[in-house]
Amino acid sequence: MTASAQPVSTSAGAMEHAIYPSLAGKRVVITGGGTGIGAALVTAFVEQGAKVFFLDIADQESRALEASLKDSIFPPTFLYCNLRDLDALAATFAHIGETAGAVDILVNNAANDDRHTIADVSPAYWDERMAVNLRHQFFCAQAVAPGMREQGRGVILNFGSISWHLGLPNLSLYMTAKAAIEGLTHGLARDLGAHNIRVNCILPGAVRTPRQTRLWHNPEEEANILSSQCLAGRIEPHDVAALALFLASDSAAKCTGRNYFVDAGWLGA
Repeated sequence: MTASAQPVSTSAGAMEHAIYPSLAGKRVVITGGGTGIGAALVTAFVEQGAKVFFLDIADQESRALEASLKDSIFPPTFLYCNLRDLDALAATFAHIGETAGAVDILVNNAANDDRHTIADVSPAYWDERMAVNLRHQFFCAQAVAPGMREQGRGVILNFGSISWHLGLPNLSLYMTAKAAIEGLTHGLARDLGAHNIRVNCILPGAVRTPRQTRLWHNPEEEANILSSQCLAGRIEPHDVAALALFLASDSAAKCTGRNYFVDAGWLGA
């Protein structure tokens, strides 16, 4: 189906999102949907007329987002879920299946880029970081795959990061997980492609979220980021959502197993 450009109001401000008819009525699960990029993803898919379920542990922010979109054609549903708890993850996806049916689109967005030094990493911290940033992406995909196979179609969007391509400091574990997600994407795309399930990876650059603003509050760091980008201006959450909408839609019907950057051409650290 064709897409048309119409003004869409997002939580990050007004911008023009294409409208993809193929997304209307689709059952979409977004992890880490309560804040930042995740909140923009939730808003963007809701405004496409999709039936959105979003998972997060940020209870207050998530309920506020849910309330702000209550007048939508299909208001989103917030489900509290700690993705590090695989039993809770499985129960949450089972609940979605029982109440709404098979998931059409999975957006594996949840992550945490806490800084750390090499000396401070313990085995327990290593395991916790992999659980936060990598492990749940596979098990969320595992949870939705049977329903997608039965339907003969589906979309999984994993979120990577530009960070490991640049080699940023004090992020060794985060970059390890994000590099692995690209491998996971290629593997899932190969294994699920026979069932018309598309799997792609989105790699954001320096997106201006409240969290990143706190981390990069130094004017010198801000200037360094902007000077490293080919395009002027910081990336906003709705810029990332725009790419996700396209890749989730039928307009990207032959796109799978690939990495897609939305980084304003960030060519250096």
